[in-house]
Amino acid sequence: MGRDLSALFDPVSVAVVGASDDPAKYGHAIAAQAVRANGRRPVHLVNRRGGTVLGRTAAPSLSAIGEPVDLAVVCVPAAGFEAAVEEALECGARAIVAITAGFAETGAAGRARQQAVAERVRAAGAVMVGPNCLGIADNTTDLFLASDTFTPGGVALLSQSGNLALELQLRFAPHGLGFSRFVSLGNQADVTLVDLLADCARHEDTRAIAVYAEDFADGRAFAEAAAVAGKPVVLLTAGRGDASARSAQSHTGALTTSADVVTAACRDAGVELVATPRELTVVLAASAKARRGAGRRVAVLTDGGGHGVIAADAVEAAGLSVPEIGAPARERLREVLWEQSAVDNPVDLAGMGEQDPGSYAAAVEALLAAEEVDAVLMTGYFGGYAASEGGLGGGGRALADGEREAARLIAARHGATAKPLVVQSMYPSSPSCRTLAAAGIPVFDATEDAARALAATVAGPPAPGVVPLPLPAAPIKESGYTRIRAALEAAGLAFPAAREVHDESELLAAVASFPGPYVLKALHLLHKSDAGGVALGLAGTDEVLAAFREMHARLGAPAYSVEAMADLSDGIELIVGVNRDPRFGPVAMVGLGGVLAESLRDVAFTLAPVTAGRALDLLRALRTAALLDGVRGRPPVDVAAAAAAIETITAFAAAHPEIAELEVNPLLVGPRGALALDSRAVLA
Repeated sequence: MGRDLSALFDPVSVAVVGASDDPAKYGHAIAAQAVRANGRRPVHLVNRRGGTVLGRTAAPSLSAIGEPVDLAVVCVPAAGFEAAVEEALECGARAIVAITAGFAETGAAGRARQQAVAERVRAAGAVMVGPNCLGIADNTTDLFLASDTFTPGGVALLSQSGNLALELQLRFAPHGLGFSRFVSLGNQADVTLVDLLADCARHEDTRAIAVYAEDFADGRAFAEAAAVAGKPVVLLTAGRGDASARSAQSHTGALTTSADVVTAACRDAGVELVATPRELTVVLAASAKARRGAGRRVAVLTDGGGHGVIAADAVEAAGLSVPEIGAPARERLREVLWEQSAVDNPVDLAGMGEQDPGSYAAAVEALLAAEEVDAVLMTGYFGGYAASEGGLGGGGRALADGEREAARLIAARHGATAKPLVVQSMYPSSPSCRTLAAAGIPVFDATEDAARALAATVAGPPAPGVVPLPLPAAPIKESGYTRIRAALEAAGLAFPAAREVHDESELLAAVASFPGPYVLKALHLLHKSDAGGVALGLAGTDEVLAAFREMHARLGAPAYSVEAMADLSDGIELIVGVNRDPRFGPVAMVGLGGVLAESLRDVAFTLAPVTAGRALDLLRALRTAALLDGVRGRPPVDVAAAAAAIETITAFAAAHPEIAELEVNPLLVGPRGALALDSRAVLA
């Protein structure tokens, strides 16, 4: 069920410690907001000098209030923070909102102080948001403990940025969106993003959860909580660059960026990942108003060719399609539009809207009824006639009235179908567009926003979820090639026959132990091929011995591996790796492998471990997936065997938290199974 945060969002009483009449102090802003809900619960203002604050009697201390305090907001300087928290706990506080800064964000000493306070709070059975936060608000319980007022609505915002909340407040307004809750996360010393996400998921008045996070702390727990939230979760995050890949020692590490990890975690958990506050607003507006689409086929309707073409491009850029309209729908459109109208897709009224705004409604009705259309995007000038009493084509009040009537008809048609309709208008605030918005039709001023909103309504495949981590296995203390190879073999991964050798006598014994052709590898080199430490297709003893002498003279490796050469003729080389992310734990990568893995960069990511079924999905999502089914006369490969191998590799890595990077490259997949030809590991 998660932690009980009832005292945080619906306390019996509230005290603001550090309340002030000085507008420059945060205790003034918090106190001014807190007293707005004085009728809901007792609100006490505490200032060490006593007197009055905001015209109300202020207590000199929490103890002086003379009654228990359920939630305390602490806005005192850092030097007095611990004493204020201790007094709050002694006065019965079950929740603390710590505005005070100067802790983990300042370095090790501050982090130690913060940890000690968090432990004291937990020992008392209380909860604490912060420190270094900007407050909280819950419009559903009249709890106003942030410096700003938030319009009521159905979105819970959990944010590491206060200014972002203010921007979203402005962006939400045109779409009729508002906030059920706002929480400034602060340092998350006690109550974490995961705790808040789980609580908002249970909150009846929260319909969607918006998150801005720069530091996930436990990113995997965030993904797990989001996957079972049962409500839309939209994430805006920063720092998704590729800096994390710079120090990687394997192909897997070099190919795995923070962006890949966050994107994979969001896809697994069913979280909508956005890049800007504007996009976050668009997705939330679509989630709040638009219906869920059954498919990706979009019809574009316009009264100007330019708008139609631009919208079609935007729809396709958003991952949707703009298909041809079928004959029955084209005939219906010809019946209701004039001769010069284009009835392909995009559908262009070609000026008819300026003569008869009702043509918009007739075209929308025909498109929503078309079997080959899953959603409609109406774009362009609609809204301008009523906004300017006649618009481009003149016509005055009659044309404006006609457009308003068309808006009412479009709203009625929309109400009679389950298909999404989204509108882009040059005049989104016009009376006609307000009619559409009131009917639950999202209206945007930018074409790309309308397309993104439609993409957010498409019901894609179910999110795969996050597979629980296995119990840790006995740690591996040595990461040499032979040791890792043996451990993976013991886990069930197939390798060719091989023997480690150190000199010529051991080399000859190895060659005699299994038939050729052979491969010779220099060990203790992370990238053996790049260093010239691999010799392939050695026919017999003489060739193996010659290759050994040449390689040893050049590289001087302490050990070598003699291996049976696999038949590469009908196989596909894959790469399977696991990189342990400090926030999200083990992250799996699957893609086209071999020596060109980094050049081709045809890879897919997901949180590890990976089930065989999920592995099949990843393989089929590769750009080169067609190779798996055979091309140019080559037979199809055993994809099921590849998926089983991926499950084995990723489960092994997930069970060994001491492994920072694990890679099998190549994993040779042929018509009759999968064989690991090389492996490497880097210990944390």
